[in-house]
Amino acid sequence: MLLDTASLYFRAFYGVPDKVKAADGSSVNAVRGLLDMIAKLVTTYEPTRLVACWDDDWRPQWRVDLLPSYKAHRVVEVVAAGPDVEEVPDPLEAQIPLIREALAVLGIPVVGAAEHEADDVIGALATRAEVPVDIVTGDRDLFQLVDDARGIRIVYTARGMSNLELVDDAAVFSKYGVHADQYADFAVLRGDPSDGLPGVSGIGEKSAAALLSACGDLDGIRSGVLDGTAGTPAQRAKIAAAADYLEVAATVVRVARELDLAPFDDRLGPVDRDAAEKLAERWNLGSSMTRALAALPD
Repeated sequence: MLLDTASLYFRAFYGVPDKVKAADGSSVNAVRGLLDMIAKLVTTYEPTRLVACWDDDWRPQWRVDLLPSYKAHRVVEVVAAGPDVEEVPDPLEAQIPLIREALAVLGIPVVGAAEHEADDVIGALATRAEVPVDIVTGDRDLFQLVDDARGIRIVYTARGMSNLELVDDAAVFSKYGVHADQYADFAVLRGDPSDGLPGVSGIGEKSAAALLSACGDLDGIRSGVLDGTAGTPAQRAKIAAAADYLEVAATVVRVARELDLAPFDDRLGPVDRDAAEKLAERWNLGSSMTRALAALPD
């Protein structure tokens, strides 16, 4: 089980009321919410291995160099010598070190990669996995990793933890009219304002799906534009006008699958129960830590 950790703790922060505080008045709603999520996920899906995948760089410069609009609307401070500062509410930002500490005492490895996002770490780990993989995320970009033959599916959290959706290739096709291995190209064509992807002007979901159905992939569509076989004349003109964008966007959207990751132990446990209980007492994590401890093996 691979956790898109930031996706989950953002969801926890906005979904769990900020009523229960630590003794010093600090907010702990994101921590408590994430612990409750982990307890439910482990209990429901019974993974044998668990990794909290991390954004070491939420907006890698190499992606920005290719597409300057990439996540630009979420930047609050540009940093010349490191990752730009993302817009994160202060009460959530303050909880992130505690989230990492809680994961550590639960024996859940936090894995990131320099100049890469959690999506890329997930892509690399899913690609090299020798067992079936559940990817837990609210980000549909990761639909591109779904692979029925290898048992890679998405546990999709967009409708909340009480309405988890298991996404396989059939689910992707039912919703979008494309197969999972076409999803990245579909996203390139359609665009995604949440990531600053403009898409091809005038090409929406239905047009993108029809073009991919006929041409197979983005390269096939671009070839079809040149020889006059892809879509309608109007669609070919729109795609031709977006040639510069299409030249780089696929690299931006596709997750990296070849990363050099440091060795780590992803087997569940051992849990440092004494440290976990002390952390829970200090930060008033209460029943959330209790549920997480009950779900995880010794």
